Amino acid sequence: MKSWTLIAVPAALSLAGAAGWSAPGTAPDDAALDADMPVMPAAVDVAQGRSLYAATCASCHGPNLEGQPDWRSPGPDGRFPAPPHDETGHTWHHPDRVLFQYTKVGGQAAMALQGVEFDSDMPAFGEILTDQEIWNILAYIQTTWPGRTRAVQAERTEVDLANGGN
Repeated sequence: MKSWTLIAVPAALSLAGAAGWSAPGTAPDDAALDADMPVMPAAVDVAQGRSLYAATCASCHGPNLEGQPDWRSPGPDGRFPAPPHDETGHTWHHPDRVLFQYTKVGGQAAMALQGVEFDSDMPAFGEILTDQEIWNILAYIQTTWPGRTRAVQAERTEVDLANGGN
């Protein structure tokens, strides 16, 4: 399989700090996150990302990244349905770091890292997928966005990196 290189995202920082994160669904070690902010690697495998998306994400987010119906409205339990990952959703509004954390540690723990209390049905995939596989899925999702959407999301990632993830 071919690898796809994301030019807009510098890969200077290591993902080694992710190893310091705690069990899925719990808040990761903040010191590990500060030391090594997760950054998309220069080389990703979009074909593998597409396959992994189909196997692990499509059951909730849809085979065409369309999300669940009424994803903007909370259900009876107060939780929101799975949003689309195509350009009609809000995935592209978030920097790579947030998308990676949301996938690795789960929605609730990732939001806690942002200082937000939020009930989320998004499970943690950190014990199911490797960091590289998570990045491959995110890269696949990004390849489906129109050019302007990719550019805006890349800018948000750059600003996030420049601000140290704050």
